[in-house]
Amino acid sequence: MTWLNSGIAGHKVRDLEARRQADVLDARPDVVSILVGVNDMGWHTLDPKGYVIPVEEFGAGYDRLLAPLAEAGTELILIEPFLLPIHGVVEAGAGVALIGEKEREEWRTDLDPKIQAVRKLARKYGAHLLAADGMFAELAAMTGPEYWAADGVHPTPAGHAALAAAWLRLVA
Repeated sequence: MTWLNSGIAGHKVRDLEARRQADVLDARPDVVSILVGVNDMGWHTLDPKGYVIPVEEFGAGYDRLLAPLAEAGTELILIEPFLLPIHGVVEAGAGVALIGEKEREEWRTDLDPKIQAVRKLARKYGAHLLAADGMFAELAAMTGPEYWAADGVHPTPAGHAALAAAWLRLVA
């Protein structure tokens, strides 16, 4: 088995779409697992000149990303983006912005339709869906959200382990 990780921190659907041929299709993978979406929401909070990505644009770009993979018979595993309801204020973007309750509420409002778009695409392409947002909400109810992602979006070691275990259960 050969495992290729072509993820790049901070990338959005449009970035993946631009790299699709070289990073994914040329490798002729049997299975492709994608976790994208949290960077497609809220960047305007970190950068006042940042572009707000509408759910329609997000969904259409994701669809264009998946179509050639599905056409090639690639098994698809879509991991929905997630946002944990942490408490307090955290630094984001290497200290560029402070993210508090208000910003996270805006992020949640922006992210929920994108999660629905991922679910719709999973149905459209017969992909496995790892419902990470719901999974983390359940886990956070037992331990607190910071245990799984201290800033609400980047998993801690425990968060990574939970994602890995859920992924393995999904495909086993």
